[in-house]
Amino acid sequence: MASTKSWAHEIEASVAAPRLFRAGVMDWHTLAPKLAPQVVASAHPVEGEGGVGSVRQFNFTSAMPFSVVKERLDFLDADGCECRSTLLEGGHVGTVIETSTSCIKVEPAAGGGSVVKVESTYKLLPGVEEGEYEVAKAKESVTAIFKAAEAYLIANPDAYN
Repeated sequence: MASTKSWAHEIEASVAAPRLFRAGVMDWHTLAPKLAPQVVASAHPVEGEGGVGSVRQFNFTSAMPFSVVKERLDFLDADGCECRSTLLEGGHVGTVIETSTSCIKVEPAAGGGSVVKVESTYKLLPGVEEGEYEVAKAKESVTAIFKAAEAYLIANPDAYN
C-alpha cells in the first residue's frame, strides 16, 4: 500500500520576502516563460483571478519529463507570504504519484533578504518505489525557480515593490 511522504527544503535569497513571494509564487506564471524559456514554454491562468481556488497551467519544453502541470491555489496569505497548492493534473500525477500538495512560505531574513521554506507532501501510487519520485530533482527545480526570480528582482529593483 502506498503511503504519504513529504520533503522540506529551504532557499536563502538576498531580496525582501514580499517581493520574492509576489514574483516567485503569485506571478510566476507570467515570469517563468520569460526567465526560464528553456523549461517553461508558456503558462496562464485557467480559472480565477489569483485568489484561493484559482487554477493555473504551466506548459513545459522537452527539458522536462512531462509536458504540463495544472495547480490549484488552496490557501493564500499574501501579507504573510504563504500559500498552499494542489497539483491537479500533469507532472507525475497518475503515473508516479496519486496526490501532491506544496506549501510555500517566504520569511524575512537578516539584512533585508529572505528564506523560502517549501514543504511538499505526496502519495505514491501503489506499486511505485520511492526512488521513482525524485525528491532531489524536485528540490533542484524549486531552487531554480526562486533563484531565477531573485536574479530578476536584483536586476529590476523597481519590480514587485
